[in-house]
Amino acid sequence: MTAGTSDPQAPRADALAATAAGRPRIAGVLFDVDDTLVDTRGAFADAMAEVARVYLPHLPDERRGEVLATWRRDVGGHYRAYTRGEVSFRAQRMTRANELMAAFGGPELDDAGFDAWDGVFESAFAEAWRAFPEAADVVDALLAAGVPVGALSNAATDYQVHKLGAVGLGERVPMLVGVDVFGVGKPDPRVFLEAARRLGTAPAETLYVGDELDIDAGGAVRAGLLGAWLDRPGARRGGAHPEDPEVARAAGVAVLTTLEDVLVLVGLGEPAARV
Repeated sequence: MTAGTSDPQAPRADALAATAAGRPRIAGVLFDVDDTLVDTRGAFADAMAEVARVYLPHLPDERRGEVLATWRRDVGGHYRAYTRGEVSFRAQRMTRANELMAAFGGPELDDAGFDAWDGVFESAFAEAWRAFPEAADVVDALLAAGVPVGALSNAATDYQVHKLGAVGLGERVPMLVGVDVFGVGKPDPRVFLEAARRLGTAPAETLYVGDELDIDAGGAVRAGLLGAWLDRPGARRGGAHPEDPEVARAAGVAVLTTLEDVLVLVGLGEPAARV
């Protein structure tokens, strides 16, 4: 940086460093998968574009982004009902698909119609899975420093094992706990504690990193782990999802804007933007 110029990232970097200094030693790191290690929002964009092409051909191009936003927002909370063990995976996705179709003038889906719809969705979705560019480097830096890593997700274990393998992280990030282990997912404290147990680290020395403030980082803190909310610029869902950095910090949650910030919390470096 040129002498005499200020670094706009410095206050954030200093806040992260102060947070790291005031925390217990981090002996292990657990990651959420979707929109944390894997760019699921980007994959959803491809999936929703294909759904719109097949089922909503009348929709103007300028409204295609609304389809993605509606799917991610899930204002009815159907996916979260699934993670609480209240409905099956198929039931929540079929309900969401029909709500999406109703909102944008698509056809009503019966069981057979949903099977076809889901085939269109899932094929495009899986084809678009990609890890975030910094994910492998962050994981490798942690492993090189002797910090064990693992994944805890609100999706089914086998599905996420396949996803992590598809994006090149399968051998580095073992999938430790999915929603099928207890029949419920985050923020239930049992899933966090079981993931830490399988990672081999004490909960109080285990950092959990995820993109949803309430069920990821907040849930981790309530379970006795360290919690970090990955608040990537432009990636918030909106709607009913709590997404206030000040609320997060008041609850003892570290607020990150990139996975590279994890290395600051662990004591392995500074944010790339400040280098």
